[in-house]
Amino acid sequence: MITRKLTFLLLFSLFIASFSLAQKQKITLEEIWGGTFRTQQLDVLRSMKNGKQYTILNFNRSSGARSIDIYDYKTQEKVGTIVSSSDAIPPFSSYEFSDDESKVILATEVEPVFRRSRIGIYYVYNIADKSLVKISDNKIQEPEFSPDGSKVAYVFENNIYINNLKENTTEQLTTDGKKGTIINGVTDWVYEEEFSFVQAYEWNSDGTKIAFLRFDETEVPNFSMDVYGSDLYQTQNQFKYPKAGEINATVNLLMYDVEKGTSSNVDLGEPYYIPRIKWMNNPNYLSVQTINRHQDHLILHEINATDNSVKTLVEEKDEAYVDIHDNLTFLADDSFIWTSEKDGYNHIYLHDQDGNLMNQITKGDWEVTNYYGYDQKEDRVYYQSVENGSTNRDVYSISTSGDNKKRLTTSEGTNSAAFSADYTYFINTFSSANTPYVFTLHKALNGKMLKQIKDNSSLATKLEGYEMSNKEFSTISINGNDLNMWMIKPADFDPSKEYPLLMYQYSGPGSQSVANRWNGTNDYWYQMLASEGYIIACVDGRGTGLKGRDFKKVTQLELGKYEVEDQIAAADKLSKLPYIDEDRTGIWGWSYGGFMSTNALLKGSETFEMAIAVAPVTSWRFYDTIYTERYMQTPQENPSGYDDNSPFNYPDLLQGDYLLVHGSGDDNVHVQNSMRMIEALIQADKDFEWAIYPDRNHGIFGGNTRNHLYKKMTEFAHKNLRDRPQKEDSLLKSEKIKG
Repeated sequence: MITRKLTFLLLFSLFIASFSLAQKQKITLEEIWGGTFRTQQLDVLRSMKNGKQYTILNFNRSSGARSIDIYDYKTQEKVGTIVSSSDAIPPFSSYEFSDDESKVILATEVEPVFRRSRIGIYYVYNIADKSLVKISDNKIQEPEFSPDGSKVAYVFENNIYINNLKENTTEQLTTDGKKGTIINGVTDWVYEEEFSFVQAYEWNSDGTKIAFLRFDETEVPNFSMDVYGSDLYQTQNQFKYPKAGEINATVNLLMYDVEKGTSSNVDLGEPYYIPRIKWMNNPNYLSVQTINRHQDHLILHEINATDNSVKTLVEEKDEAYVDIHDNLTFLADDSFIWTSEKDGYNHIYLHDQDGNLMNQITKGDWEVTNYYGYDQKEDRVYYQSVENGSTNRDVYSISTSGDNKKRLTTSEGTNSAAFSADYTYFINTFSSANTPYVFTLHKALNGKMLKQIKDNSSLATKLEGYEMSNKEFSTISINGNDLNMWMIKPADFDPSKEYPLLMYQYSGPGSQSVANRWNGTNDYWYQMLASEGYIIACVDGRGTGLKGRDFKKVTQLELGKYEVEDQIAAADKLSKLPYIDEDRTGIWGWSYGGFMSTNALLKGSETFEMAIAVAPVTSWRFYDTIYTERYMQTPQENPSGYDDNSPFNYPDLLQGDYLLVHGSGDDNVHVQNSMRMIEALIQADKDFEWAIYPDRNHGIFGGNTRNHLYKKMTEFAHKNLRDRPQKEDSLLKSEKIKG
């Protein structure tokens, strides 16, 4: 009798659960790419100099107007509007204040050049008299106020100009700029992409000098790609792109004297790369970082701008490479704070004016992931780290002596901070795998939460109506390492069933895909796939970041070797779980992840039945100098490292189902990579599927493009993974369940 009751209750519970799921919607691709699950943010947040207020760029959806609005930190009330777009003020997409906050530069009619670079029509808006002045009739780049706000420097067609706002005159600082040969004041393609900056000039603190970089890319090989457009004939986009082992631009540092109107060259010896310049507080001193071609020897220099003399402050050397970063703060006396991973983990260091080490501020087997700044009045250094587990982020403060460390955030997940100018407050952005973004105001000294600013509870409520599954975090022991992993199972998961497994990874050096943070757009796709009968998993293997120098740099000189071994081993181990069908295992990735998924399918043919590769590198010989040589040195020095893991060198290994996708307008990972892979597979007489998206760049987006791409990937996964005929072998399945 009791057994019958238990059986009835179990069946009734299963019925209720099934009924509940049946009432919920399944996520669709149209919703994902139509913005249904978009989160609310605090856009373009800037602390004002008084430390009591901040500004936000707001957008009124009903009127279409954009405004820069002022909010009070303490009350969180809107207290004013600096400027709003109108008939007199054109719509703007970003803004920058002058130092005294009396003027603001407004960006309009902005067009992308490459990943970070933009050209646009820029205006100076005077807050007091509400006047609007166009900086130039041309579309320009990187305008920046002089320290007193009386002038604006900018770059037009590779030359630097200064607009004198008081006198309404324009002065041209350089004259030799020319497309394809000389660039002044902004970076070339490879610096922009790999050193992550565009503006290559800086005003000193009193506006008397401008330091700038000059690139001579005359000898850099030319790259061109067809732009098909809609006209009768296609056109060509041409730019200089140095591939691994090829010639880079020659870069020089120059000093411009604003009063004299003359430039002088700064002799740095023979620097191969100049990835950072930054003025100190003293207007006569400039800091410059240089690094050699192998990127294993970095020097932080001090330049005396009165005579251009050079002194070494810090040298960093590493057997693999030294990372470039922006974690450099000069204190009032020009002693400075700097981060380094020289003890095996990324930590914060204090140096005196001459570069001598005063103290290592943070220590431990964990990484500092962001450096926010220093409050000299309270002697507090503010930073973000993974001290609470490598998949989480918290905000901390510590004294320069390394004492009195305080954890300022308490919610487990990903926390990041935006501090007020005087370090009285910070606005914390928090999210986790289960909580969409929440914005809260905190006291900087103790982390006490003062007010909630904004959350995404409406999105959370909306998602309650959808079939969603938890992202389960764990570790998996692979090749002697405990690797971070997440897994998503169907909401109606039944452990007695077998499910197809789709693995996602990126795996690039120093990257992280397994993190306790809110959904990206791909996560909604994974939820959709889970609702259609998949298990999705992601494993961060060797070479990924935030677990120390040695874990990250083990892949040096052999990109694609250890990372692929880890993905194959992880898939093998997961396939042994009783609820995963070992005959239906797939893997996918984009960019470096596409390189990985291609290699995993070829080298792991006994493990993977299917792979999707989007915009993959198929040979590091085709990729740029700075990124590739950082990890591989040159092809001339390391030919086997390049070729042993280039998938088009072994197309005969293909046994599973393969989908290859690329945008023909990809300026980053050129479509050449996929074309060479396609040709190799054709000559090996291998069957596969491929798609080229005309004129789309590395992101493959625009119009209906993303929706079309993900529909294609979904259908490919259904056909070759979910609906793949299952092998019937009851004995093997029985043994698997026992194991």
